[in-house]
Amino acid sequence: MELPQIAMATGDRSLEYCFGCGEKNPIGLKLRPVYDGEKVVARFTPREQHQGWYNVTHGGILYSILDEITAYAVLCSGVSFGVTAKSSIRFKHVSPTDATLVASAWVTRASSRLVETQGRLEMEDGTVIAEIEATFLPRKGMLRAFLWDMDGVIVDSAAPHYESWREALAARGVTFTEERFRSCFGMRNDHIIGEVLGPLPELDVRAISEDKEQRYRDLIRGKAKAFPGVTQLLQVMKRGKYPLALGTSAPPENVEFVAAQLGLSDYFDVVVCGEDVKESKPDPEVFLRAAEKLRVEPGQCVVFEDSAHGVAAAKGAGMKCVAVTNTHPAQTLGAADRVVSSLEQVDLIELIRFI
Repeated sequence: MELPQIAMATGDRSLEYCFGCGEKNPIGLKLRPVYDGEKVVARFTPREQHQGWYNVTHGGILYSILDEITAYAVLCSGVSFGVTAKSSIRFKHVSPTDATLVASAWVTRASSRLVETQGRLEMEDGTVIAEIEATFLPRKGMLRAFLWDMDGVIVDSAAPHYESWREALAARGVTFTEERFRSCFGMRNDHIIGEVLGPLPELDVRAISEDKEQRYRDLIRGKAKAFPGVTQLLQVMKRGKYPLALGTSAPPENVEFVAAQLGLSDYFDVVVCGEDVKESKPDPEVFLRAAEKLRVEPGQCVVFEDSAHGVAAAKGAGMKCVAVTNTHPAQTLGAADRVVSSLEQVDLIELIRFI
């Protein structure tokens, strides 16, 4: 069996009329699957219109639920798209209408040619309604990738960054306010120095930057903390074998320092820092370079950012962007595709539906 040629929409439109999960399908099941890093889970309560025999859920509806959930398990394993090649379902118990069902599915084996899955449909009391084994044909190419900013997204570092800037500039007779700091947060050091002090010789810019960053590392040593939801989301993405990149304005010394404290080194396939690019955010160069290194099209990337400069860089690169209000209020991040108060609110399946 060969993968059929199917016209694919992009973004949310690709799934909005799906019978299983499409929100705009008036007769659809409107499943909302969630991935926990091991399996995909969704809940569904059959109604009168889903019955076969009186007050008994139709077997075709039960199969549709399991087919949908196993397909999402495939997507969460890093496959961009796949079609069911073979499935075998065993019905084990009657499913009454109006009794909530819990569907779960997971990948048992994956290769470039086939992805094998298993799934289960249960009532809330643990009664097994049906079990399925399904094999999918994956589509090659169209990799999805996730690009992360570091400061303000992964690590809570605004306070030590502000204090180190304040001290470095005070030593040169300049008062650096917190408001001014926040307006520059996300930019590369040389751009911030130029904004505050005007044109300076390169050696002076480098000296100020080095003083500031050494003081920053002293302040954050042993105190670096990841924001809530960050580690869990990175773990889920890594298990799904998604390409991951760090795209930051920070110098490499800071990246290595923070990565060592938070254990980030094992997550990212590519790191692009401020010294690797000519331009600073809001220019999109840092994210375009990261996508190039990952060998992924910009349109298949989702960026995580916390500043207006970072959001502008992501959108300028032609990428989707999730902005988190860790350092800036939501009203300054309106250009992002989604704004959240915490990455605990973000689920991998939602991100998959993004692209």
